[in-house]
Amino acid sequence: MALVTIRPKLSLPLLFKRQSRIRYWLMIANDPYGQTYNLFFNSQRANERLQSVPLHKLSHYNLADLETLLKALQQKSKLTIEFVGFTGERWSKSEK
Repeated sequence: MALVTIRPKLSLPLLFKRQSRIRYWLMIANDPYGQTYNLFFNSQRANERLQSVPLHKLSHYNLADLETLLKALQQKSKLTIEFVGFTGERWSKSEK
């Protein structure tokens, strides 16, 4: 599965600027009403507002496909991944 971005000109290396006192992380949001998973790149400087850039929308609402995407992300990036809206969900492959 290829990572197709919402904004094709933006990618992790372009968004990730190695600056001190800035927190960078990825966020995956579960949208049960729209039946999608959304991937965001977040950054926040100390005492400033959060900046969030949408990267990808996984419209095939399947946890197994999301796991495949996560493995690809973890191989390419060491950023922390925050999960939002997954309360009560069970991962299909690992059953965690």
